[in-house]
Amino acid sequence: MTSLPGRGVSPSSSDPLCEGNAAPSSSSSGQDLKQSKNSILSCVFSSPFSIFEAHQDSLAHKSLKPPSGSYAWSRLLRRIACTGSMWRFLGASKALTSSDVWFLGKCYKLSSEELSNSSDCESGNAAFLEDFSSRIWITYRKGFGAISDSKYTSDVNWGCMVRSSQMLVAQALIFHHLGRSWRKPSQKPYSPEYVGILHMFGDSEACAFSIHNLLQAGKSYGLAAGSWVGPYAMCRAWQTLVRTNREHHEAVDGNGNFPMALYVVSGDEDGERGGAPVVCIDVAAQLCCDFNKGQSTWSPILLLVPLVLGLDKLNPRYIPLLKETFTFPQSLGILGGKPGTSTYIAGVQDDRVLYLDPHEVQLAVDIAADNLEADTSSYHCSTVRDLALDLIDPSLAIGFYCRDKDDFDDFCSRASELVDKANGAPLFTVVQSVQPSKQMYNEEGSSGDGMDSINVEGFDGSCETGEEEWQIL
Repeated sequence: MTSLPGRGVSPSSSDPLCEGNAAPSSSSSGQDLKQSKNSILSCVFSSPFSIFEAHQDSLAHKSLKPPSGSYAWSRLLRRIACTGSMWRFLGASKALTSSDVWFLGKCYKLSSEELSNSSDCESGNAAFLEDFSSRIWITYRKGFGAISDSKYTSDVNWGCMVRSSQMLVAQALIFHHLGRSWRKPSQKPYSPEYVGILHMFGDSEACAFSIHNLLQAGKSYGLAAGSWVGPYAMCRAWQTLVRTNREHHEAVDGNGNFPMALYVVSGDEDGERGGAPVVCIDVAAQLCCDFNKGQSTWSPILLLVPLVLGLDKLNPRYIPLLKETFTFPQSLGILGGKPGTSTYIAGVQDDRVLYLDPHEVQLAVDIAADNLEADTSSYHCSTVRDLALDLIDPSLAIGFYCRDKDDFDDFCSRASELVDKANGAPLFTVVQSVQPSKQMYNEEGSSGDGMDSINVEGFDGSCETGEEEWQIL
């Protein structure tokens, strides 16, 4: 899209193609044609690909004859997907080029040879759109209970960083419980895992990862209702919330509700502020051990890497490196966007990023964890938006999810290769162990996620032990 919708705009009025807002189906002459058409469109409209009816006018201009059977309708839909039309109707500022799209570690081939072969198109445009619209989309909400002791019942105009971070963490939970290949099913009942994840991001204190609880957890980092916050503080808020939730649940039932270790990767204490963060393999191993309550086995781990890649604008030397992070199978995307406007960046093509936009206002919804028939349409959107990479704010955070030790080793190998390509200015580095002088834990040991106190507020899952060495961004 040439411009983003203004804040406070309802998706139902500005984005007719977001799931749940499809245009009504037109009547068709001929009973056989109507039945065959409905058999296809019922599947299409129950998925995020509500594009056919919106596309009818353009088909009429091209004098396309109505197909006579369900197979012909499938071919027609595939034909639409293989042209630029779907992209335009789904909100991209232009039809994407034939270059590869990298989306959360998966490559979608859109070569000219593929586009000319209809049998391959589903593995390109259509498959990407299905993947994109299956990602969890979390936006501004209005009409929820007041946040803490404030009067705020909406996060419009200030909560975009919180919402972007919720999207990234939600994808980590989807990948963990349902796998990278999961796609939102077209029929109910939904799986308990999927509904349970959405429930955790509801807008009330009863929901583990709500905006209410994130703001409470991030108070010491400047989070407050009505105030915008940067990615570094947001990562620390998640760290505090995960630790607090785990301690609470372990005290109640012996189990936590966050199924992985969390590692907020900070910079080398010998470097300058905002310098390249350091992934310490031994620290990650200790966090996994602590997550497993002292067992030596590896656990799934979420890595959040806050970065500062320039002063007023992104340093161009980092652009190729940022692009390559989307090729990592462990990629969870980026918290970032234009200055003062956070989005969830989940893909890249050429020098443009593809993102999910939280700046649309929706009514607050309450999805019960056991309601497998819930309406989840407000958590998905098919609108693909794009932005030039060199326009994103230099203050951002990258996320990675590693399922097991082999996956983490693969991540470290790819990250080390990326360092070799950085010409002395890496995004982050990887080391085996921290310096002996850096005490990581107190003598009493650490809690379930390795982030309990040690001479300061707490071990943060990084190579740092002092919060004062970091600038809140």
